[in-house]
Amino acid sequence: MFKSNAALGVSAPSKMSLNRYEQALFDYWERALDERRHWQAKVAELTRNPGLPPGELARALERELWDHLVERTPHVPALRNLNPAGLSRVSMLNLAEYMLRLWGPPPKPKKPAGG
Repeated sequence: MFKSNAALGVSAPSKMSLNRYEQALFDYWERALDERRHWQAKVAELTRNPGLPPGELARALERELWDHLVERTPHVPALRNLNPAGLSRVSMLNLAEYMLRLWGPPPKPKKPAGG
């Protein structure tokens, strides 16, 4: 089992720019622990596949995040005012990339140049 970045004390997005949909979803997970655990497990599952590059992982996760937001919005009061169903699709890529950094395995150390 790998140690996630969350174990290193990272919590809310600090220097990450999230749109209002991404931020609302992340804030909702801060209050809904079962939802947050589900997405932490989803990230762990996705990052176990070493064949996919990080960009592909983020895009796969991003599509699931949008579907999740559209599905949860009518049922969660904190998300209801977003009304994503009437919109064309909004990117959730920043949140997906942030989740991979936060809950995925720590990055491998870079090899020193010239050795």
